[in-house]
Amino acid sequence: MDKKTEEFYQRLKEELINSTIWPSEYLFKFIVPTDSDKIMVIENAFNGMGAVINTSKSKTGKYTSVSINVRMNSAQSVIDKYIEMSEVEGIISL
Repeated sequence: MDKKTEEFYQRLKEELINSTIWPSEYLFKFIVPTDSDKIMVIENAFNGMGAVINTSKSKTGKYTSVSINVRMNSAQSVIDKYIEMSEVEGIISL
C-alpha cells in the first residue's frame, strides 16, 4: 500500500472513531465493472455478517453499484474490509 493510501485510511479511521459509537451499522458503497464473479467476491466477503446487500446496474449496464449495510464492530474492522475489497480488480470505493 502506498503512503497516500495509508494516510487516507488513517484519516478515515480517526474520523470514524470520533464520529461513531461502535459497534455500529455502516454503509459500504462500491462501484464495480458489471461482472458476476466480481460482484460475487464482494457479496461473499460480507457473507455470514447479517449484511443487507443491494445491487444496481448503471444505465448502460457497464457498471454495477453494490451497497452493503452491515453492523461493524470497530473503525478498524471497516478499514480492514475496505482493504480486503481493494483487491477486486476495477472496484471503486465510495
